[in-house]
Amino acid sequence: MIVERIWTGNAYRNFNYLVACPDTGEALAIDPLDSEKTLATARARGWQITQVLNTHEHHDHIGGNAAVVAATGARVIAHHRAAGLIPGVDRGVQAGDVIKVGKRVELECLDTPGHTMCHICLRSHTDQPALFSGDTLFNAGAGNVHNGGNVDALFATFVEQLARLPADTRIYPGHDYIENNLKFTLAREPDNVAAKELLPQVAGRDPAAVVTTLADEQRINTFMRLDSPGVIDRLRQDFADLPDRPDAKTVFRKLRELRNKW
Repeated sequence: MIVERIWTGNAYRNFNYLVACPDTGEALAIDPLDSEKTLATARARGWQITQVLNTHEHHDHIGGNAAVVAATGARVIAHHRAAGLIPGVDRGVQAGDVIKVGKRVELECLDTPGHTMCHICLRSHTDQPALFSGDTLFNAGAGNVHNGGNVDALFATFVEQLARLPADTRIYPGHDYIENNLKFTLAREPDNVAAKELLPQVAGRDPAAVVTTLADEQRINTFMRLDSPGVIDRLRQDFADLPDRPDAKTVFRKLRELRNKW
């Protein structure tokens, strides 16, 4: 499996992806908002885009579909309940479905509600797995729930699915927010050594250059550190009524509330 991460350079800091089979040159385009860069990258690599996968229905993820389909004839894949939300869906997928690219690339669909209720993440069947996480899991952060989402569903996705993936899973999110997210981590957990060390490494660098693993996220991502005494103690400065031993869902909800204003 070959992964090409495309930095759009837009105001939303989107990442687009091409996932290609090294044997056949067939490629899957994930959330190809910047259709020109996506198509140009495929041409330069000698790849044929045969499928488009939208992680969810927001315009900054589906806005390039029509141009990519017009240029390539690719089939559009999305959550099985997203057909009324995303124009031209050819295949609806649900948890456990596999998207095959070429001869030997397989991507397993995870049904990951929260950011929206029709959100798909893709997990690769490779020796070192990769997760294409859309707007569910960001580097050092979590998606918002402003436009059709639900914070309790997002919490369940994090603890029941994402946290259980192999530690070496490489994380490929839909946006580059890592610098701001690390600053949020340090605002909530000032003694987080891993976040302190990573922040100067990401400041001012090529956005496509940094790839974290799930193990990294469990060290630097506040939304994966719900039992951290430091995180909980800091929350009490903002929420005086926090229980002595708050449950993980409460911590997650309060962190999301604070991140909404960050």
